[in-house]
Amino acid sequence: MKALTWHGEKDVRVNEVPRPEIVNPTDAIIEITATAICGSDLHLYNDYMPGMREGDVLGHEPMGEVVEVGSEVERLQVGDRVVVPFTISCGSCWFCGNEMFSLCDNSNPNAELARKAMGHSPAGLFGFSHMLGGYAGGQAEYLRVPYADVGPVKVDSDIPDEQVLFLSDIFPTGYMAVENADIEAEDTVAVWGCGPVGQFAIQSAWMFGANQVVAIDRVPERLEMASHHGDAETINFEHEDVYDRLMEMTGGRGPDRCIDAVGTEAHGTGLKGVTDQLKQEAMLEDDRPHVLREAIKCCRKGGTLSVPGVYIRQSDNVPFGPLMNKALTVKTGQTHVQRYLNPLLEKIEDGEIDPSFVISHQVGLEDGPEMYETFNNKEDDCIKVVMTP
Repeated sequence: MKALTWHGEKDVRVNEVPRPEIVNPTDAIIEITATAICGSDLHLYNDYMPGMREGDVLGHEPMGEVVEVGSEVERLQVGDRVVVPFTISCGSCWFCGNEMFSLCDNSNPNAELARKAMGHSPAGLFGFSHMLGGYAGGQAEYLRVPYADVGPVKVDSDIPDEQVLFLSDIFPTGYMAVENADIEAEDTVAVWGCGPVGQFAIQSAWMFGANQVVAIDRVPERLEMASHHGDAETINFEHEDVYDRLMEMTGGRGPDRCIDAVGTEAHGTGLKGVTDQLKQEAMLEDDRPHVLREAIKCCRKGGTLSVPGVYIRQSDNVPFGPLMNKALTVKTGQTHVQRYLNPLLEKIEDGEIDPSFVISHQVGLEDGPEMYETFNNKEDDCIKVVMTP
């Protein structure tokens, strides 16, 4: 079968790889009908994620049709149309029992690698390095889905793939980020990063009752989308100082809830931004925490900082003193996708939201390498790429 495979920094190729087979009786095989490139895939593309191996199949935002099930799979049947969450979860450990699916104890076969790096292992993830399981991803014609009774959500309606595909990651990720922010009535919510996760955080902030939403980015088409589709006020950080503008907008108090939807490859301005870039390129720093620093500075006293943006290892000069002295609450984490699948599917089916608004490019799988480059370079007004194998 054809698949997009990783071969080092900025080197993604279309290769022929073996079609997946049932390994465990709880597995299912999915024929992919739509799959997407995620912003966090760019961390792999730019070779920031440890544990990648040449030939790894990429992708963690797939959906498709069930073509084979293991002998112990009960919820799925051949022919079912499903969206597959990027988190792989067993459904039976303590964390899954408490709906913390991205922290599953049993789904990462390489848990010892993650434990050495982090202290404990989170769940295995599709297409996201051998530290997190080494599972083949969904930017391919077929995908093996472990624990098939726990992960995929069935889509019985005739809603197009483009409207439900993002249940696999970015819609639940933006939604959980806002849930973690603990929004109250009359709150101002500031969202750093207007990529797809940021766009869904903006949409979700209104669902949770925000009074004002402010979107921060430097890419004009992203800011336009945040304004047009998300009804957000916008700040272009290349044209104005974010702190000064937020203080002006909030009467000097600062936004009540701040969301970092950027993560490890944040583009800072001024000397700190240049220093972060140089340190990361020289392998003296793992992550570029410009947004974390700025959000801590901007957030009002007693406010909440929610971090859905992916960080990988170590970050320099994070102002923990201000974080503590301002009594900020910080909530982070990979998304517990399975917790949100049915509620968010219902919102789509009820017409409360059409997630396809973020799609800027629809191409074939064979165009994947070119689209990785386009997306990474923020060319051609590229915001979200959906591929059809």
